[in-house]
Amino acid sequence: MILQTHLPYDMSPKPLPGIAPLDPDDWLMVDDAFAAQMAERARLLSERRDEVLALDDSARPAAGELLDEVLAALDRRADYGISENGVRRPDGVTVPLDRTDPLGTLGHLVQQDFCILEKRGGEDEHVMTGAVLCFPASWTLSEKFMRPLIGIHVPVAVYDDNIARRVQRLFDGIRPGRPLWRFNALNYADPALHQPRSETDRRPERHGQDAPYLRSERQSLWRLPDTGAVVFGIHTFVLAR
Repeated sequence: MILQTHLPYDMSPKPLPGIAPLDPDDWLMVDDAFAAQMAERARLLSERRDEVLALDDSARPAAGELLDEVLAALDRRADYGISENGVRRPDGVTVPLDRTDPLGTLGHLVQQDFCILEKRGGEDEHVMTGAVLCFPASWTLSEKFMRPLIGIHVPVAVYDDNIARRVQRLFDGIRPGRPLWRFNALNYADPALHQPRSETDRRPERHGQDAPYLRSERQSLWRLPDTGAVVFGIHTFVLAR
């Protein structure tokens, strides 16, 4: 069981999509479950890589740029150590830098999952062209990979055409250096971090307010300045009630 002791943000309800400005220095977080979450990420990337990582060849420039952005952000932190060949994490583990595997490297560096979304050709919506997703909350990367935003949000009932247009306008308006964030709050009976589930499956793990665990995702939106891709970040918290 991997749990945090508290949430670093106010859980007061906000209207959808609940977006607020994010200080770029707060993009990447380290919390009290860091070492345990990173060990679980390493296990998943080793044993279930095909389930938790996907990258279209066309998205390799964006993935490489994302790795550079994360390394630059970590270099500004006192709890990470950056060298030419590796990164020393706050738990003392040193991660080799493999630029041929940018998403795999990222999966070992921080607690946050990352999804890369890009407009393709004449598409009006952003499409998920890459992701390292170790901790899905009842969805599967295989069903969302290479799908547009409205397809990614199936089967979210409140994600109707109106919300879809608002979210797409939001994605279009994100500027480099001016990230955004939001959070959600989910009730779970099972505290496991890796909970993939098909769109067509029932979701018995979600319960009412009496569920023993609160799962909350701190989600961020970050524009990569060179490729123009939008990066959707997910930092997962699970707390016992």
